[in-house]
Order: sequence, then C-alpha cells, then structure tokens
Amino acid sequence: MVAIHAIFVTILLLCSVQGLPQGRDTTARIDTADKISAQAQDLFDIRQQQREDSIQRRALEEQLLSVKMSERQEKQKLLAEINVLRSRDSILYAKRKRTVDSLRSLNSGTPVAPFRDTLFRIYTYVGSYSPRERAASIESRIRSLAENYKFEPDSLTLSHQENNWVVFWNDQMIASVDEHEAMWADVSTEQLARDYFTKIKESIDGYREETSLKRLASGIAFACLIILTVTLIIIGIGKMIGWIKRRLLASRNRIFTGFKIKGYELVSPNQQVKFFWTILHVLQWILILTSVYLALPVLLNLFPSTEGYAPILLGYFIKPLKDVVKAILGYLPNLITIVVICFIFRYLLKALRFFATELHEGVLSIPGFYREWAMPTYQILRVLLFAFLLIVIFPYLPGSESPIFKGVSVFIGVLFTFGSAGALGNIVAGLVLTYMRPFSVGDRIKIGEVTGDIIEKSLLVTRIRTTKNEVISIPNSQVMNSHTINYSMDVEENPLIVYTHITMAYEIPWARVHELARQACDRVEFLEKQPEPFILQTSLDDFYVTYQVNAYTRNPHRQALIYSELHKNILDVFHEAGIELLSPHFRAVRDGSALDMPKTDDSEK
Repeated sequence: MVAIHAIFVTILLLCSVQGLPQGRDTTARIDTADKISAQAQDLFDIRQQQREDSIQRRALEEQLLSVKMSERQEKQKLLAEINVLRSRDSILYAKRKRTVDSLRSLNSGTPVAPFRDTLFRIYTYVGSYSPRERAASIESRIRSLAENYKFEPDSLTLSHQENNWVVFWNDQMIASVDEHEAMWADVSTEQLARDYFTKIKESIDGYREETSLKRLASGIAFACLIILTVTLIIIGIGKMIGWIKRRLLASRNRIFTGFKIKGYELVSPNQQVKFFWTILHVLQWILILTSVYLALPVLLNLFPSTEGYAPILLGYFIKPLKDVVKAILGYLPNLITIVVICFIFRYLLKALRFFATELHEGVLSIPGFYREWAMPTYQILRVLLFAFLLIVIFPYLPGSESPIFKGVSVFIGVLFTFGSAGALGNIVAGLVLTYMRPFSVGDRIKIGEVTGDIIEKSLLVTRIRTTKNEVISIPNSQVMNSHTINYSMDVEENPLIVYTHITMAYEIPWARVHELARQACDRVEFLEKQPEPFILQTSLDDFYVTYQVNAYTRNPHRQALIYSELHKNILDVFHEAGIELLSPHFRAVRDGSALDMPKTDDSEK
C-alpha cells in the first residue's frame, strides 16, 4: 500500500507539469519533470521515515511505562532515545514542509465545487483514492445532504480522531483532513478542518436558499419583468426606425438627390432610398437580436439550475468584441506606419506628376529628354512606386505572415505570369517604341501593308486610321517585328518626295518629257515650288523609256489627293502638247536605211 501511495503521489506531481507554459522547450519540461519526481520521492521518503519513527517512539514509550522505578539507568536511556526521535521528527517535519512549499506552485489541487462555486481544494491522496476521486466523492455527499429534507445544517459535527479531523453527519463521513492536507494548505489541521466544516454548512444553506419557493417566485417575477422590458425595447426600436423613415421621406427631395459624376448618374434617388431602407432594416434586426441576447443571461442567472449558462452566453458575445478591440489596438502601430508611408508616397507621386506635366507642356525642358516621353515616363515611375509601396507596406498588413495569405499571393502571381505573357510582351514593346520614337500621334506612317495616320499609342496596341477611315489596331509586339515607314517625322526640314512613273516612246525627246512633267507638277497645289521637281530616267526598256517624276511636299497626310492631282495634270499637260501617253509595243520590217531616233534640225533639212 505504501508503494502504491508513493506512485500516486509521483503521478499527481508529474501531471501538474501540464500546467506549465507551453512555450518552454522540451528540455526545460523534462528537467522540471525530473525535479518534481525527485522532490516527490523525497517527500515520500520523509513521510515513510516519520511513520517509522512514530512507531518506534510509541514502542519506546510503552517500554518506558513498563520499566520499574528502580531501573533508573534503563529509564534514562529510553527517554534519551525518545527525545532523539522527537528531535528528528521535528527536523523531518521542517524538511517535509519546505518540499511541499516548493511543490505548491506546481500543484493547484482539485476543486470541490458541488454548487458551481469552489469551496476548497484537495491536494493529496488517501490510500488508493486520488485527489480527483476524493473531490468527486465529497461533492456527491454534499449534494445528497442538500437534497435530503431530513438534513439540518446544525446537525453537522466535527470530530478529531487520532491524526485526522472528520466532518460527520450522523454516522456518515462527509470530508476528512489530515496533517499532510493541512501542510499543503499551509494552515494547521484543526484550522483547515473547521474551514471545511464552515464552508460545507454555508454552501448547503446558500443552495437551499436559492432553490426555495420564495426565491423561485421572485425569479419568475423578475423574469416576467425582464421579458416585458425587452418587449417594450423591441417595440421602441420599431417605432424609432419608423420615425426615422418618416423623417427621411419628408426630406426626400432634399436628402436623396443621387450621386452624379461628370453628368453620369451613378446612383439614382430611388436606389438611394432602397439602400437606406435596407440599412435601417438591418440595424433594426441587429438592435433587436442584441437586446434579446443580452437579456438571456440575465434571465438564466435568476434560476440556480440555469445560472451556469449565463457566463457562457455572455462570453459568446463579449469575447469576440474583446478580440476585435484587442486586434484593433494591437494593429494601431502598424496602421499608423501604413498611413505615414502612404502619405509620403502620395505627395511623391504629386511631385512626379507636376514635373511630368511641366515637361509635357514644354514649360520645363531637359536636354535630350523629349516632351512625348514625359507622360509615359510618369506612368512607368507611377507603377514602380506603387509596386515599391506594396512591398514596403506588405509586412504591416494583417495576416501577411499567414501561410494561406502567402499561398494565395503566390497563386495569383503564377496566374498573372502565365496568363499575361502576350500582354507583357506588348507592354515591353510599347515601352521600347515610346523611347525609340519611330512615330508620334498624328504621323502618317506605313507598318507592313497598313498605311494611315497614328491616332493612339498605348502600352498594348498602336491604332492607325487609314485613308478610308478604317481604324486598325496593331499589337506593339507586331509593330516591333515589322519595318515602319514614317512620312511625317522630318517633313519640315526635309520635305517628302512623292513620285510616279510614266513611259514614253523613244521618238519623244527626253528634254520635252522633262519640261512637260515639271509643268504638270507646278499645277498641283500641295507640291513645293522650291526645291524644284526633278525627273529621272529609271530604265531604257525594249520599246519605251521609263521616266520617274519626283516632287517635294510638306503635306504627307494628303498623299492620296496629291497623287490623284499629279496624275490628272500629267494627262492634261501631255495631251495639250499632242503627246499620247502610252507604252508602245510594235513590230517593224527594216532595211537598215532609217534609224528609229528622234529627228534633229539637220535631219529635217
């Protein structure tokens, strides 16, 4: 039995390690468990030694009583041994008390709470009964006494039996206290027993008072009053919401005007009314449910059988509010940091936009930096600043350290990367085109087989309006991979040359062709007089000569009209001169006596 008791004491003290903070590492817990186990063994050894000394002292005292008065020397020897045992018992008691004091912080004991409130705690084993079993047994006996109509609290008695104090009712033992239990409570055995006796008696009296018919009747009366109050509150909430609705309707034309942005009605007055009505209904139900929920714990607290549920219901309501308030207060430093960072970045963006606008409008100039670069550069820096801002404030965002938050961020990044590969290529090409400056908005260009005026340049596409008013969108990556002809870029300093080809028979003098071609160019409105047009013989074909008529213009956007007018005037001028525009193909039988060449003045003579 002694060995079993020692094992139980050791298990109890080791189980108390479960109450240690979870943040300690495994090594610390093992060291603490070893220390507790060693102290429990010391405590067991001390108690065992005390029991053995007590048995030996009693034997010596009995032997002393049997010694005759004449045997004085034997009597003194027995008295000396008894005194030694008593002295050692005092020393062992002090050592045992120190051990208990060191273990008291680790062993909180098992509460005895027959009617919700804890009366006292049980710390020690008695025989094979653990503290938990002893506490459950005492609770059961106290409840039985409270339910027994024959029981009178004054019939409880406190009895001292050898080393124990016992609380009795008739012949039934309710609770017992020994020296070891008192040592754990750090009071004397008698004082602890009287404390048990008083608390058991008061708890039974209090329970009977709470469950009396008078208390039940008063509880029902208070419950009816609370229900009536809650009903009136609900009616008052309904009337208040109705009054607010009437006031809003009375001022409808003044309050509900809708929301407009630059003439566009974003929210109509009717939608605004419906929104406010929904908000009022939600608010009404929140107030009603809150009133009912807060009234329930008060109702449950009126009756002993349901009193324990009141703190639970209040906890369901108060704990989330506390958690929200704690989270908000704990997040305030990070929130202030984010606000300061956003404030700095906001004014930095304003400064960049100011300089970009000044450069774009030509008020500010930087050597080597073109005006059309201003806004694209601003947009690039704006995106980079926003990305940098997100990187800076990311650690301060709530839940940024959560694995779920990180996983979702990575997933979105992967989707964006693979889903926008083509778009990113166009964006990069758009940036390259911006700084290459191959064309500007309004230029007449030719990209591949498409000719027209640039009407829009963006990071993704370039839009061209053709001479037939067709708007063609070309991805920037395709523009980068195609050759581009710009007719307008250098037209002020170096006018554009428009040209066309005509063919003439060999018998028409080339000088005459040049002269007539220049006359035709002079009649076209949008061709420049200076520099003068020029004509080139581009080839001597089998049956005719190919001439290239070249003229200068500073109106590249009117090329279609210019070519039409040029061709029309070439026809008119040559027909007026009696020269037919054709490319002759003929067969001749020649004897070699005449040459197919233009006639000179000598040959005519």
